[in-house]
Amino acid sequence: MKLPIYIVDAFTKKVFSGNPAAVCPLTEWLPEELLQNIAMENNLSETVFFIKNGESYDIRWMTPTTEVPLCGHATLASSFVIFNFIDKDAKEIRFNSKSGELIITRNDELITLNFPANVPQKTETNEKVGLALGKEPKELYFNKSYLAIFDSQKEILEIKPDFRAFEDVHSDGIIITAPGDDVDFVSRYFVPSAGIDEDPVTGFAHTLLTPFWAERLGKKQMNAKQVSKRGGELIVEYDGNRVFLSGNAVLYSVGEINL
Repeated sequence: MKLPIYIVDAFTKKVFSGNPAAVCPLTEWLPEELLQNIAMENNLSETVFFIKNGESYDIRWMTPTTEVPLCGHATLASSFVIFNFIDKDAKEIRFNSKSGELIITRNDELITLNFPANVPQKTETNEKVGLALGKEPKELYFNKSYLAIFDSQKEILEIKPDFRAFEDVHSDGIIITAPGDDVDFVSRYFVPSAGIDEDPVTGFAHTLLTPFWAERLGKKQMNAKQVSKRGGELIVEYDGNRVFLSGNAVLYSVGEINL
């Protein structure tokens, strides 16, 4: 059996930056163990699978070690593949996922994800978070992942996590964020529990970051950067219920999986 596979760099205009995802269109669902083995073999932060279901698509995302309920950059990568290789006339894509219906639109090369917002709630300081990051945040919030607030982009860039200490932090991961030097805010996201020490660019993280910074800055639309080693750029918007994450994507490779 041969399966098509696309490698797409998301939230960037150039290869070797942004967040790479493996995109595998299917005609029918394969056994879950096989899907997980494909994701493990690809060894990217996410491998995404989808199948056509009437006028929409059913979609699933897997890290090298586990399935996740939502992934922004791999959804952007999947949309890029559909818009450019599968349904070139489409202006809108609807995905059915474990996180509900996801609506994707495009305007020229800019692709916009319409995702449910995850509003973070302020929580007490957790010394285990500070130990994992190697620096105590100024403020701490939580919604599935911790959101650690710092004062400057310089601090965000200087953080060197102790990933062994993450075993004592009971959350999906830790997002760190601060005002940006040339954008509204910057961030990084650490998710060792999912087999990803640091995710290059993360749609899910921005479902928390967007509501937080919209309230903090009093702005509806903002420019954001995830300042990982690869880096990525997003235009984000919050309407009080949903977040809109816009970015570019670029094709790295097209190939086949032999099973």
